[in-house]
Amino acid sequence: MPQNALRTITTNIPARLDRLPWSAWHWRILVGLGTVWILDGLEVTIVGSLSQALQDPKNGLALSSGDIGMAGAVYVAGACLGALFFGHLTDRIGRKKLFMGTLVLYTAATVLTAFSMNPVWYFACRFFTGAGIGGEYAAINSAIDELIPAKYRGNVDIVVNGTYWLGAMFGALLTVFLLDPTKVDQSWGWRAAFGLGALLALVILVVRRHVPESPRWLFIHGRDDEAEDVVTDIEHHVETQRHERLENVGDDETITIKQRHSITFAEIAHTAFTRYPKRTVLCLALFVGQAFLYNAFFFTYGDALGTLLHVEQAGWYIAAFALSNFAGALLLGRLFDTIGRRIMITATYVISGVLLVVVAFFLGSFSAVTLTAAGCVTFFFASAGTSSAYLTASEIFPMETRAMAIAFFYAVGTAVGGIAGPLYFGKLIEGADSISAMAPGYWLGGALMIGAGILEIFLGVDSEQQSLEDIAAPLSAQES
Repeated sequence: MPQNALRTITTNIPARLDRLPWSAWHWRILVGLGTVWILDGLEVTIVGSLSQALQDPKNGLALSSGDIGMAGAVYVAGACLGALFFGHLTDRIGRKKLFMGTLVLYTAATVLTAFSMNPVWYFACRFFTGAGIGGEYAAINSAIDELIPAKYRGNVDIVVNGTYWLGAMFGALLTVFLLDPTKVDQSWGWRAAFGLGALLALVILVVRRHVPESPRWLFIHGRDDEAEDVVTDIEHHVETQRHERLENVGDDETITIKQRHSITFAEIAHTAFTRYPKRTVLCLALFVGQAFLYNAFFFTYGDALGTLLHVEQAGWYIAAFALSNFAGALLLGRLFDTIGRRIMITATYVISGVLLVVVAFFLGSFSAVTLTAAGCVTFFFASAGTSSAYLTASEIFPMETRAMAIAFFYAVGTAVGGIAGPLYFGKLIEGADSISAMAPGYWLGGALMIGAGILEIFLGVDSEQQSLEDIAAPLSAQES
């Protein structure tokens, strides 16, 4: 029978993947797939810090303030459309093709950005850079969740998404050096910043070549022989590295599915809004809440430091803020697998929301140091909560819709936070003579986080240490 002939099969592949102990092979997956968020954090932070250099008519691109805002909007639009377009392809043609393709797109667009000759070229490159990053969110989160054993999935997913802030920290420190005219020629310093991001992407691309396609995706799409080969190879690597035999999987740990090549948008919509409406409402609340929270603080943070608090080198403060975000994801991540999703998501959302509301009442008395310290404490909790939104979207919907679900909620959250948020928060700070003018934005962001955290109590899914197929059975399993 041809490899791609569709039929009904019974397989124990999910159980075999979930019973694996942590090994060097899993570290390779973590490095190959997870480090891309460092690129995203690096990218966003560098661009945010390069505004002045890009506005320079002699050494930059002579961009106006409006052009800077337009570039940001174009990047956000690219990320949203890229997530939706590549998310659908990820479910349709496979995780590996997309996590390779989107990284190539990001790398090429970033290299071309370094050679920008005019604003139009720069805008086009920003759009395709955003599209690559948006596609990465869907492809990477899908692949990681389907390759990492159930008992480690929450921790790994949260830490991986939290590495965005590791990139942001590096980006902030890098711009301190690259934007210092006494150390770097400003005519090429901003171009070098983009080039360094592309160089890191090339290194990740080489490592990523050795990451296999998701066996879960393979067996549903009529390629069960390939899936068996991939899992057998993984088991061999784990046994060799750990010098021990793996336990056998019981006959009761199988799943029967009806194979299929693709799923239509109508089926995706039906699954999200008819079959799992409560989960859809929950994910929308989680993504919109975290988008507004971060924009409430971070969008106005640089302006507050430079314009209102007269800080000359904001990079050091941004680096400290970013480090606290990464520390939160790193230190709290494992609790999502032990204490549980519902408790930890509720706690991180509500605590960070309450803290931001409290901070808003004292904004008028903050200095650069105390504002940064307050941000560090608040977002130590918020960063783990934000990452848990991606974890939630990636594990509570059927496998055939997983990447598209991540893409949809990411696009909605990014659009709301990256378009409506900046428009509102920009109005708050425009012409302000005190950072207390930002208080309404803080209250709104905090309230949305608290509301999403409370909603998690009632609509949350206790998915810790459970197989993905137990959390949401594949549509093909339900049909069979």
